[in-house]
Amino acid sequence: MTDATEELERKHAESNARADQLRAQRDDLNAAARAVADERADLLQLLRAKSAEAQEHRRHRDELNASVREEKRLREEWNRKLQEAGDRVQELKRSRAPRPGAVPVWRLRKELKELEFRHMTTALTPDAERRLIEEMKRLEAGIREQDDQLRQDPEIDQALQAMNEAHEEAERHHAAVGQFADEAQREHEAMVTLYEQVDDLRRQADEIQARLIEVKGKADEAHRGHIAAIEEVRDIEKLLYAARGGRGPMAWSEAEPPREEDFLARLKKGEKVSTEDLLELQKSGRD
Repeated sequence: MTDATEELERKHAESNARADQLRAQRDDLNAAARAVADERADLLQLLRAKSAEAQEHRRHRDELNASVREEKRLREEWNRKLQEAGDRVQELKRSRAPRPGAVPVWRLRKELKELEFRHMTTALTPDAERRLIEEMKRLEAGIREQDDQLRQDPEIDQALQAMNEAHEEAERHHAAVGQFADEAQREHEAMVTLYEQVDDLRRQADEIQARLIEVKGKADEAHRGHIAAIEEVRDIEKLLYAARGGRGPMAWSEAEPPREEDFLARLKKGEKVSTEDLLELQKSGRD
């Protein structure tokens, strides 16, 4: 039985070495899996933070867009009031006849526009240009004089104040529309940028998840190999115990006892042999 015992001892050493190798491989892979899992956790934490920031920008953008809609509504309302106030002023001015001999304001304004157009588009001699400018100043003074006279009428003055107020409010809401729209656009652009980063982080997380599954699969495979090698070591130890004179606890089969050369051949091939086979071989060797 010396050859069989030596072969068992050799396989015992090989199985022990393989079990140690697989255990070390499993531990290395598990450590790598933990590192990948930590990397994924950090990435997911960053992804959640970016997503929350993007959602905050979207919420603020939506609030600003609501403000834009409200300011547009108010702007239209005050533009309507401005139009109504302007119509009222013109109606009152038309109803107030100028002083005897005075040129109506609408005619003065028309003449002033014609002179302004001529001044911008016609080449004039210095004297002609000087006379044109003096005439323009005279018309402007006449318009101001009649406007001042009209303002002395309480009803016209009140209508002018209402028109000026409506103009200021319309301009204020118009400016607010532009301001809120610009801020909403900036929030939208920031949101889009963050969502693009979130998409990129999600792709990275998917890649890391695939790598984690691969590493864990290899670690599990190494663990199963380690367990199988440990079981093989224990089986061989049982065989060695029996080969060195131990007693088998089970009843022997009535089959023909194995021959030693067959037993060694099975060991060398890596086939499993039972304690019963070994004890039968010992028994046949003693008979």
